[in-house]
Amino acid sequence: MAKKAFALRIDEQMLQALQHWADDEFRSVNGQIEFLLRDALVKAGRVKRVAPQLADLSPEVPAEPDPLPGDNH
Repeated sequence: MAKKAFALRIDEQMLQALQHWADDEFRSVNGQIEFLLRDALVKAGRVKRVAPQLADLSPEVPAEPDPLPGDNH
């Protein structure tokens, strides 16, 4: 999907908060804004959830731990 440039006017404090949040999740501010908007659109039922792209830096879901030896569940 092609991306389109879009100018955004945003309050300086909000931008700083987004920067800190993005840093915590190893994303750019632009990536963080896209992540938040996509999540809000899915939760509102405006778009369907799509499989993550390779460039998507969403946090990974932890893998299931290996079963203990002798645990036959």
